[in-house]
Amino acid sequence: MSQAKLEFPLNFAHAYKILSGSAELKTEPDDFVVVEAFDETSFSGVGEHVCLQIRKREQNTRWIAAALAEFAGVAERDIGFCGMKDRRAVTTQWFSVAYVGEWSMPPLAIPGCEVLQVLRHQRKLRRGSHRGNHFVIRLRNVSAAMDNKSVDERLALIAKNGVPNYFGEQRFGIAGQNLLEADRLLRRGRQRKMGGRQGIFLSAARSYLFNTVLSERVKQGSWAQVLEGEVIPQGPLWGRGRSSARGELAELENRVLADLLPWCNALEHLGLEQQRRDLLLRPSQLEWHWQGRDLYLSFALPIGTYATSVLRELLEVDTPQPRLVL
Repeated sequence: MSQAKLEFPLNFAHAYKILSGSAELKTEPDDFVVVEAFDETSFSGVGEHVCLQIRKREQNTRWIAAALAEFAGVAERDIGFCGMKDRRAVTTQWFSVAYVGEWSMPPLAIPGCEVLQVLRHQRKLRRGSHRGNHFVIRLRNVSAAMDNKSVDERLALIAKNGVPNYFGEQRFGIAGQNLLEADRLLRRGRQRKMGGRQGIFLSAARSYLFNTVLSERVKQGSWAQVLEGEVIPQGPLWGRGRSSARGELAELENRVLADLLPWCNALEHLGLEQQRRDLLLRPSQLEWHWQGRDLYLSFALPIGTYATSVLRELLEVDTPQPRLVL
């Protein structure tokens, strides 16, 4: 077991009894399809930004942004997109390029990418400006010991009651290494906001604090219930400003985060604003069907949420290593 997992365990509580079955996730890129939900009518049709809807296969979002910048001859800061998408997948999302001239890009200009639409707009695309994401996921080789009826019943329960809105483990890096880096940075006691790679570590720290509180409320059975002082069940995204938690909720969060108080204190001095995040994630348009021992899922999620948070309440999933080509 890695040092990161020893110091910062990622075994957050499950809302439902763990099913005994398992399945394979992302055996092939086509097993994980993501389409960004975006209101295309919001594009003005004119302006200094070229907006491209791109379908990419096994490509990183940041790499695509860098490739667009190189093709257009602009700085990477002139490229906008709404959110990061999985690499080992087939994903469709919008990018914007600050480019005032005529735009023409050959079909194979960027490997592994297909441009579906090109529109003009007056503003750069910003993080979180989309509505959410729609997923089509194939879980291969569901273990034979797992009967279909149990899986169907669990999916119906998830559709009805939702799942805990955990940040996905990918947020914390391989084996939680981002948390070790976050701990190293935050315990230095710096008094200014950090960006770049350091910003990724700070986001991992805030996410871990949130998941830790949510995990405790899952254990208590209150993750989908309103506590004193709440309008809806929510947890902290730590930063500057006074928490809105009051009464028993404030006591619970202070107790759960007592061992991570140095992180909380440091985050308050780094310019990040105190926020709240919903504890309950309810996938919409959830549908599924079986093909042999493979399970096909289709559902939509709001921005900032993770499909893996849905899958972890269904089955234990294994992501095989890419096969070597001999």
